[in-house]
Amino acid sequence: MTTTHHRIVIIGAGTAGIAVAARLNSHGEKDIAIVDPSTKHYYQPLWTLVGGGRANAGSTERNQSSLIPKHVTWIQDAAAGFRPEERLVDLASGDSVGYDALVVCPGIQLDFDQLPGSKEALGKDGVSTNYRFELAPKTWDFIRETTKGTAVFTMPSGPIKCAGAPQKIAYLAADYWRKQGVLKDINMVLVLPTPGMFGVPEFASVLEQVVDRYGIDVRFKSEVTELDSDAKEVMIKDLDSGEQSSLGYDFVHVVPPQSAPDWIKASPLSVPGEAKGWVDIDKNTMQHVRYPEVFALGDAGSSPNSKTGAAIRKQAPVVVQNVIDLLKGNGITRHYDGYASCPIVTSQNRMLLAEFDYTMRPHKTVPLIDTQKERYDMWLLKKYGLPFMYWNVLMKGRGMTTPGAFAS
Repeated sequence: MTTTHHRIVIIGAGTAGIAVAARLNSHGEKDIAIVDPSTKHYYQPLWTLVGGGRANAGSTERNQSSLIPKHVTWIQDAAAGFRPEERLVDLASGDSVGYDALVVCPGIQLDFDQLPGSKEALGKDGVSTNYRFELAPKTWDFIRETTKGTAVFTMPSGPIKCAGAPQKIAYLAADYWRKQGVLKDINMVLVLPTPGMFGVPEFASVLEQVVDRYGIDVRFKSEVTELDSDAKEVMIKDLDSGEQSSLGYDFVHVVPPQSAPDWIKASPLSVPGEAKGWVDIDKNTMQHVRYPEVFALGDAGSSPNSKTGAAIRKQAPVVVQNVIDLLKGNGITRHYDGYASCPIVTSQNRMLLAEFDYTMRPHKTVPLIDTQKERYDMWLLKKYGLPFMYWNVLMKGRGMTTPGAFAS
């Protein structure tokens, strides 16, 4: 067992980790290490289009080695725990790494085991999810095979990455079935734990029109709690009354409950007593509330923003500058306002760009055009523009203020 030391250590080489490392590098920081065992990097926002038959899964995958910035040490190991009092990260190999500043961004954990019956059913008999790279193409296979019966689209309670994704795939499927002339023969059921279509009224009103157009049965304040693949039924719980009811299905798109990784939950960095285990940070400075040398951004942080790539785009410059100021002994001055954006595809060639912040009011960044309507140009941005900017701008630490970019 060995202990190494780096001025800045970053946990996770996903969107947040690479963006922060690249930007720190551009600010002249050279002693940076990224801890991540993964050999592949994915542009996950495109997986919805893969599941809807509008993109290829292979285009979302790159070798991790091609994205690690120059002058950054890549520790191909998994983080296993923190000793913040000693400024040490313990690794799965038994080694440890010390730091002057630590940035925690390990991503989010998919808790399929919290939805009984789902893990065993995935990829078979009409059950799939766009939240896993290898299963998004199966979603499209099952959509094409479905010509009648009941199609169920689930969304769990609690924060999830890209909270619009459970709706997006429903609209892509509905538009495909409409074009095939079979939508009238399919009972579409969208199960939402929320009291409305979206937390921002301006966008909710548009989505209400979308579900009316497709004839989707939306079950508000409800959650799928179990999946029985033998009986081809889901159990749906009314979150107000607690009553359970069963619903037969021919196709199900499953969105699992999500949380911080288990090893984060068990660490001293998590929010005390919080079951989801988020890293306990100030929502504006992104600095840990108990350990000032620690920062977090992205999906595993406790900040109450929507967990999207667009949030990371705004969080990364704040974290980078605050880390630099901390290391220089200066005060923390940069603040994040909760900005996030959710590009909600509403058909196979239209998209609504929902931008908002901590106020839960529209926060428009795209000039000149009305992004609160379903638009073809926004669809082109989703399919072509955002992936290009992700790989060529965000992953290189550039253009963090590009309007509307890098949403999930």
